[in-house]
Formats: sequence, C-alpha cells, structure tokens
Amino acid sequence: MLVETYKRWLYEVWGKGDEAAARELVHEDLIDHNPLPGQPPGREGDLWAARAVRKAFPDLRFVLDVAFEQDDLVTGRWTMTGTHTGPFDLLGGLPATGRPITMSGQEIFRARDGQFVEVWHAEDIGALQRALDLEPPKVMLHLAARISARRYRRSQGHS
Repeated sequence: MLVETYKRWLYEVWGKGDEAAARELVHEDLIDHNPLPGQPPGREGDLWAARAVRKAFPDLRFVLDVAFEQDDLVTGRWTMTGTHTGPFDLLGGLPATGRPITMSGQEIFRARDGQFVEVWHAEDIGALQRALDLEPPKVMLHLAARISARRYRRSQGHS
C-alpha cells in the first residue's frame, strides 16, 4: 500500500508536476527533516522543490530503483535523468548549461491516514554538480575551508 503511494508521489507529483496528486498524497503540514534554504513549510515546500527541479530539467525522468515499507514507513531510492535547459533556482538561479544529468536520491516517509506526514531525504548533489561540470577548482575549496575554519574558531572564542 505505502509503496504504491510512494510510486505515485515520485511519478505523478515529481515526475509530472501533478499538484492535485500532491494534495491527495502529502499532508498540508508535512514535516521535512531536511529542508532546503528558503523552502516553505509543509506540502507547499515539497511542491516548491518539485517545481524548481522540473523548471531546471523539464524533460526529467525518474526510475524507481527500490522501495519497501514497514509499519507506517516507506522508503525508496530513485534515479533521475534529464537535461539542464532551465534556470535552477535551488542552486542560486544557475543558468541552463544544456548538459544531461543522472543523479539519485532517496526518501523515508512516515504516513498517517493515507498521506505522507513526515519525510527524511537525501539527494546526490555531488553527482549533479559533476554532471553539470560545476566542481570548483581546488584552490577555491582550500580558500573556502580556511575561511570556514577561521569563522568557526572565532565563534568558539578563539582567534
């Protein structure tokens, strides 16, 4: 039962952008334990993220790799393919690169009364960045690490 609900969420809500299906499957007060910066709360946050991904990758396709359920929980792992032909607002409005991508992700949903009420998720952003050729030069990573360490030391009262 919950695996079928998960499949509908993946293919209808995220794959097709069906917001009526989202209203049926996702509780309006969905608790997202891994919200993105700027993500609205509840069902609207899930739709907000789905819209942003579909805008950036309008030809996206999902394949469900595995899904299973236990009690009130369902988990699934998927692979998404698509072409980056629109702006990607979740990465700071990144302009289209025209590059094809393949990335994976996974969720654990808790359900109550036939709707998803809670979610934990993880997406392979590293694979997405590599597919878009967005890996920063090592010198930039080293500089960012030094700045991060300095900020952390200051926040801990060290100079």
